[in-house]
Amino acid sequence: MALSCGIRTLKNVAVPLKRYPTIAACGLDCGLCPRYYTVGKSRCPGCCGPDFAEKHPTCSFITCCVKRKGLEACGECPEFPCAKFKSTEEYRAAEVSAYPPARKMLPNLHFIKKYGIARFVQQQRQRIRLLESMLGGFDDGRSRSFYCRAAALLGLRGVEGALRKAKRETNASGFPTEDARARARLLRALLNERANAEGIELT
Repeated sequence: MALSCGIRTLKNVAVPLKRYPTIAACGLDCGLCPRYYTVGKSRCPGCCGPDFAEKHPTCSFITCCVKRKGLEACGECPEFPCAKFKSTEEYRAAEVSAYPPARKMLPNLHFIKKYGIARFVQQQRQRIRLLESMLGGFDDGRSRSFYCRAAALLGLRGVEGALRKAKRETNASGFPTEDARARARLLRALLNERANAEGIELT
């Protein structure tokens, strides 16, 4: 059996190393990252997703968690958290990162450790559906990263409420429904209101 970052070959049949590329071994929320929704060669397929090895070098998390132990994420490992992880203080210091899933690495893994990978993915799929709805109906070509941050960081109910209100208002008489900038401006304002209520910085 030969291994690569994203595919293992077993009896000449290509088998993905991970069932859920939307959650990285290290805890990154790949399914809520702007690069996951990029069109073209720069698109990231998620952790060990299709053609992952051609776009990303392997990492110590993949080597240990996925290749050696056959796990989806480090939260499934009885040794988590191990020395590969920074201190909580270091992660908090890095929360200004423009890469929103980085803020959720440890919380994601602790959730997986407590409730299991299946429950995490079920919840993540709800966020992905909301994000895809935002991108499908309110994208002005410049708001993708903002929507990804909102989907990754805000409470599910808050995102659902903001999106529902935005749809209701854009369907109202007199709203310029063909104006992508106006639609995006409305949803961004509603999401920022929700973020302020939750004490979360989206910009």
